[in-house]
Amino acid sequence: MKKAIIGKKVGMTQIFDEQGKVVPVTVIEAGPCKVVQKKTEDKEGYASVQLGFDEVPERKLTKPEKGHLDKAEAGALRVLHEFRLDNAAEMNVGDVIKADAFQAGDKVDVTGISKGKGYAGVIKRWGAQRTPTTHGGGPVHRHAGSMGSSTDPSRILPGKIGAGHMGAEQVTVQNLDVVKVDSELNMIVIRGAIPGPKGGVVFIRNTVKNNVVKKAQVATSVNPQKASARTNPQKASARTR
Repeated sequence: MKKAIIGKKVGMTQIFDEQGKVVPVTVIEAGPCKVVQKKTEDKEGYASVQLGFDEVPERKLTKPEKGHLDKAEAGALRVLHEFRLDNAAEMNVGDVIKADAFQAGDKVDVTGISKGKGYAGVIKRWGAQRTPTTHGGGPVHRHAGSMGSSTDPSRILPGKIGAGHMGAEQVTVQNLDVVKVDSELNMIVIRGAIPGPKGGVVFIRNTVKNNVVKKAQVATSVNPQKASARTNPQKASARTR
């Protein structure tokens, strides 16, 4: 069943598993999230719910936002996001989703806004190469250099790497493990790193990856000429040893 929740990145730490190995984890304050709006197949053509997260003073909301939330009697919530869930038709406006919607061992995808790096050059932004530092290279060693465009097409083609704003983009990290869930503290602990700074808003969903556990199959050969040299000493590779 599809599950989702909105959270806030607290930070990274480390825990020890049952074997005593260090596991780097990210702590997320997940929920509680209120159902602010419900969409149905009959009216909108698809079933979904809009969740609200992070209570703020009313003065920090615009009039349209306040009117939308007052209709659901959800209070003043800063973050709103829509999710298409399998049980969206069963949910109602005012329902609360907590961290215990997920369990340890679940595989999740986490979406957030990556850290902004400001205006960056081609070397930091794209990993471009420096120009030679000898033979009169001049003070342009970290510049983009020639773009390679001639009379035809006489322009720079779309997608060419260049300097510009780096980071502050929506990033999704897939197939992460949920290590621990604490519903009393509204805490979800996930193995590994997730995008965004401390305090950044993240969206947690079931992973779209198909995690199929394949059982190992031992191949047995019927033809003795194809058996290993250990079991078939008459094999040519065994005689030449």
